[in-house]
Amino acid sequence: IVDSLVVERARGESLGDAGTLQSLAWGTSAVGGLLTAYLGGALLQHISTRAVFGITATFPLIVSLVAVLIIEDRVDSPSWAVVGNQVKQLWQAVRQRAIWMPALFLFLWQATPTADAAFFFFTTNDLGFQPEFLGRVRLVTSLAALLGIWVFQRFLRTVPFRTIFAWSTVLSSVLGMSMLLLVTHANRSLGIGDEWFSLGDSLVLTVMGEIAFMPVLVLSARLCPPGVEATLFALLMSVVNLAGLLSHELGAVLTHWLSVTETNFDNLWELVLITNLTTLLPLPLLFLLPNTSSQGVGDRSEDHAESLPPADTPLGSTSLFSTHVTEHPVTVGDRE
Repeated sequence: IVDSLVVERARGESLGDAGTLQSLAWGTSAVGGLLTAYLGGALLQHISTRAVFGITATFPLIVSLVAVLIIEDRVDSPSWAVVGNQVKQLWQAVRQRAIWMPALFLFLWQATPTADAAFFFFTTNDLGFQPEFLGRVRLVTSLAALLGIWVFQRFLRTVPFRTIFAWSTVLSSVLGMSMLLLVTHANRSLGIGDEWFSLGDSLVLTVMGEIAFMPVLVLSARLCPPGVEATLFALLMSVVNLAGLLSHELGAVLTHWLSVTETNFDNLWELVLITNLTTLLPLPLLFLLPNTSSQGVGDRSEDHAESLPPADTPLGSTSLFSTHVTEHPVTVGDRE
């Protein structure tokens, strides 16, 4: 719901402020993670798990109280005709190449297998990381998320989506190979302790991940036509989440195939190598993305079908792929 509200508000942004609301929303989320990251791990060492869950359960109640501050127009008599019109608009939207082609790329980009589950067991069972240290890692990743959001907001809002996705994918794959040093304990030969290496690795990879994910949020927001912003955005995020589920399932299949268990990590390096290389597979499909940035800056010589729909164009009046991008504010996700 929060993301949907951000999408609606983003349409009021000027061209120069495009993407600012997404950066603000996710930056605030990172600040929240920063405040709770270390505290969660530290509490686990001093109080019971049940007590920690009890404390955690109080925060949704606080959110429900804050919800009354949301300003929205009052609807006195809901009309089924309005609902039917929105369903029609949604169907028209998802049939546009300007929407389903980027959505297809986002799905394939997020669906590559991951080694997260196996790597978590490696850090706890093999390296012996304690909850308190995992809290520190979470703290570092929250700081890194803020840094990544700032880098995108400050330097990358005028960079075309294709360029950001291409470079962030390649760099993330290359930097992700650094996990091989930790898995094979080669970092110890370099004189770098497991904990310090893990912190540094998490910092760099999270910055890259956040830089790669901010365009996803911005692009998704830009694809939503007026009147069905919340519904279409939820649909796009469902596509991303479905891809994430497929990613973990494919990772589980690879983990089983390589005989990696919670106690046997002999082939973990192969799993890390394969999962990092597969992240490069979507690169040939970059043409599915519009070659414009969150601020509408990019190559205008391309086919109209690859352009994003204008932020204020109703579906009923103008085709989504009949105009070039001229004014666009632009949203991956917590991927955890």
